[in-house]
Amino acid sequence: MNSRLLMTLRVVVAKPQDIGSVPHGSRRTAPLSGGAFEGPRLRGTVLPGGSADWQLLRADGVLEMDLRLTLKTDDGALIEMRSFGLRHGSPEVIAAISRGETVDPAAYYFRTTPRFETAHPAYAFLNRLVTVASGDRRREGPIYTVYEVL
Repeated sequence: MNSRLLMTLRVVVAKPQDIGSVPHGSRRTAPLSGGAFEGPRLRGTVLPGGSADWQLLRADGVLEMDLRLTLKTDDGALIEMRSFGLRHGSPEVIAAISRGETVDPAAYYFRTTPRFETAHPAYAFLNRLVTVASGDRRREGPIYTVYEVL
């Protein structure tokens, strides 16, 4: 299976809202206050307001991420992006990430499956893609490298 770079997405995370213990783990939401994306065929910004990552920390230490955001391209197109993913690693690595330290992304698992939806004809190709992303968690927010599966 082949792939090619679709974009690099950087999001800025605001203060998380801890919902607490729920039946399947510990739930929190992480509002996004902005960000930017750039790739060979698209570039722009992440719109704040309504964009967030709904997270569930499971009993086995795996973080389930349900990211929903609106992208605005430099030429004004709006694109919805939804992405489900998993992040896990050793307790030491996860503790370092929680403290805001920069950790080599090869030291932990952080993968997502972005999906896109847009009405803009120039970006309609996004409606027909299967994509996968690898993540790198930084203090200000994650960096996603998104690949189109060919």
